[in-house]
Amino acid sequence: MLRLENIAKSFYARHEVFDAVSDVSIDVYENEFLTILGPGQCGKSVLLNIIAGLEKPTKGTVDFPASSDTTMGFVFQKTAVFPWKTVMENVELGLQIKGANKKERREKAQYLIELVGLKGFENAYPYQLSGGMKQRVGIARAYCVNPDILLMDEPFGALDAQTRYQMEEEVLRIWQAEKRTVIFVTNNIEEALFLGDRIVLLSACPAKVKEIYIPRLERPRNNIDPDFLALREEIEANTDLAL
Repeated sequence: MLRLENIAKSFYARHEVFDAVSDVSIDVYENEFLTILGPGQCGKSVLLNIIAGLEKPTKGTVDFPASSDTTMGFVFQKTAVFPWKTVMENVELGLQIKGANKKERREKAQYLIELVGLKGFENAYPYQLSGGMKQRVGIARAYCVNPDILLMDEPFGALDAQTRYQMEEEVLRIWQAEKRTVIFVTNNIEEALFLGDRIVLLSACPAKVKEIYIPRLERPRNNIDPDFLALREEIEANTDLAL
């Protein structure tokens, strides 16, 4: 689906050059759930923004071998929903911008609202929703444009632990139902292990690929299973900083 080749990104700040990403090469496969794991401020989000086309790499290329018109959806770290729009209006926004007629976009949005567990909240406004519910709106909105690749930038980092576990289970359920390629950025080892078909471990800034792990763990995964814990310890021992 996607190939990153020798990606590097530098910024000029405070009269000096700051390297955020250095020589990153990754292949991303169709329908896989890829997690990108690294310590805070290592360049994970910069890399995701490059994939999304929001940033241009200083060096390297982003290629889409499968199709030249690959579409992407983005779920942000903060709950980026429009406060003056209802759940339905937020979810259908992408299709509205694309020019889809009202019947088409309402049917698609309703399906996704139900898929993310928000049936009955179609006419609610964001101030009436919890943090987890707002992120469900963001996920439904990203899926509504029928993306080939879904990008998720630490979407559960601001949630409490219980809600975070629930949302991890939910995003897996939705991924299994919709079967899209997902690239999920996190600084949480357990989250990366629970979600990922593969885990790309990045170094401290500037981000480089330290290791790629393929968890041989059946789904649904159990974070107290001995094999899960053993792989968690292995990854933790290979990190540059505490995650």
